[in-house]
Amino acid sequence: MPHDVVIIGGGHNGLTAAAYLARAGRSVLVLERDDHLGGAAVSAQAFDGVDARLSRYSYLVSLLPQRIIDDLGLDVRLVRRRFSSYTPDPADPERGLLVDHEAGPEVVAAFERVGAEADAAAWNDFYADTGRLAERLFPTLTEPLLTRSEARELVGDDRAWSDLIEQPLGRVLDERFTSDLVRGVVATDGLIGTFTDLDDPGLDANRCFLYHVIGGGTGDWNVPIGGMGAVSGELARAARDAGAELVTGAEVLAVDPEGRVRYSHGGAEHTVTVGTVLANVAPVVLDRLLAAGATDAVIDVPPVVRERLRRLAEPEGAQVKVNLVLTRLPRLRDTEVAPEAAFAGTFHINELASQLDAAFTTAARGGIPSPLPCEIYCHTLSDPSILSPELAASGTHTLTVFGLHVPHRLLERFGNDELRDRLQAAVLASLDSVLAEPIEDVIATDAAGRPCIETKTTLDLEEALRMPGGNIFHGPLSWPWAEDGAPLATPAERWGVGTRHPRILLCGSGAVRGGAVSGIGGHNAAMAVLDAETA
Repeated sequence: MPHDVVIIGGGHNGLTAAAYLARAGRSVLVLERDDHLGGAAVSAQAFDGVDARLSRYSYLVSLLPQRIIDDLGLDVRLVRRRFSSYTPDPADPERGLLVDHEAGPEVVAAFERVGAEADAAAWNDFYADTGRLAERLFPTLTEPLLTRSEARELVGDDRAWSDLIEQPLGRVLDERFTSDLVRGVVATDGLIGTFTDLDDPGLDANRCFLYHVIGGGTGDWNVPIGGMGAVSGELARAARDAGAELVTGAEVLAVDPEGRVRYSHGGAEHTVTVGTVLANVAPVVLDRLLAAGATDAVIDVPPVVRERLRRLAEPEGAQVKVNLVLTRLPRLRDTEVAPEAAFAGTFHINELASQLDAAFTTAARGGIPSPLPCEIYCHTLSDPSILSPELAASGTHTLTVFGLHVPHRLLERFGNDELRDRLQAAVLASLDSVLAEPIEDVIATDAAGRPCIETKTTLDLEEALRMPGGNIFHGPLSWPWAEDGAPLATPAERWGVGTRHPRILLCGSGAVRGGAVSGIGGHNAAMAVLDAETA
């Protein structure tokens, strides 16, 4: 059966595009290299004999619009975490800042505990600014691109625009907050998966920060009931129900600008030609596939040189992901905060602004930061359904740890196995620095008696998910608008999904407004295809 559209990659964005296009009557073929769908948005039983389905890679949802959930009839449930964050004071771990969503006026007392009472009002004021940006900008992510001038006019707040869009994030935090701890809590949203200095004039931290605070029009990061696999599972169901053909174990080998896609499946090679190809892969991966499909002669270079050039040209991730299963939550040095409250939001460890700066400097020089800045999330406090009834009743919990400022370039100094071991040890040491007992004392064991701890380096992500350099955003994040004067003549340009080839569009995290589990890249690519057909 001939197809109208081929989608390369069965991650959540590819499934979103497939569902929209199939519902619009298009014949859609999705080709997924792995033996399952979902990409980074999957759940997995990571440890033998332990009936816990962890969100192995992506783990929280903020940017998935309700519009997509409603349009596709998805049975996806997202719950708000009870607490926003907890941050022990590295200088005195017996005290910490607990930010409660429901605190109201009591928020001042929380800041007083860490000697930051002067920042309580500044905190409320700052997040009122981000809230206004979220309320105005988030709905535009599933519409044709605004220009920068149009976006600024829509925001209608010159101070917020200047602070968050036009000057380095670090400078703004220094101006608006006095506490090193408070500045660090705020700053981390600009550094997730992004290796940059807070004062860098390139504003990479600002772009990362913006996407972290506008989700859903509120900036909340919510827990997907059933884990991330439940989100991708619903998208796959919607695509299948609409008539899309979803093929796993199908590795795309080459693409050309005429819409020919060559892939392997079932031990044989196949070629399909379609009117439109949607690439739910990183832009540099698409470039490789286009190079493989080119008929022009390619100049051969030594493998060592080729690998070096490849690394220089590709994006760079900067994180380590650690998944754990615990027999119970560990005790804190801070006896005034219950572990059930501390771990119910984002648990920040060694993330003072000064520590983040020092960690960046160390990593830029080729070292592993010590202490390692980390943030932790406990899925099971909000949603125990990912555990078997027996595990849930026993007090078992899962933890996800995300370590910052460990860039892909560290692999040039350490082999991947050594780097993984060193980073895992650094994560555990960072945890131990604020706990009243060693974290290893409460790590569960699998059926063979091995600790339930799984560590993923940037290279592990690259190999498992084809994310170049382990970059979780598929490349540098863009502002969610077009620069004034940018070409917006074609549907692909207007929706931020164009490439240099009219028949090939981006539909993943590498599109404008891509990044995170949102479905926005898939939605916008589908809209561009449908708009082009009616133009």
